[in-house]
Amino acid sequence: MRLEKIAAKALEKANYNRYLLSAAVSKRANELAAGAEPLVQMDPKKFKYSDIAITEIAEGIIKIEGLEQS
Repeated sequence: MRLEKIAAKALEKANYNRYLLSAAVSKRANELAAGAEPLVQMDPKKFKYSDIAITEIAEGIIKIEGLEQS
């Protein structure tokens, strides 16, 4: 899937709150950089940590705290 579609899906998971999504991606990317294992089948040597993080959020594997579910 193209990154634009993944980002749109992740933005939907964040209730279209770009700032909250940005903070969540940043936090997860830092965790990956510190040695955390990716929760999706993506090689950290081939993909950026931020791409892996946004994919995890888009697929619903990583939940964003602070969202009110309707």
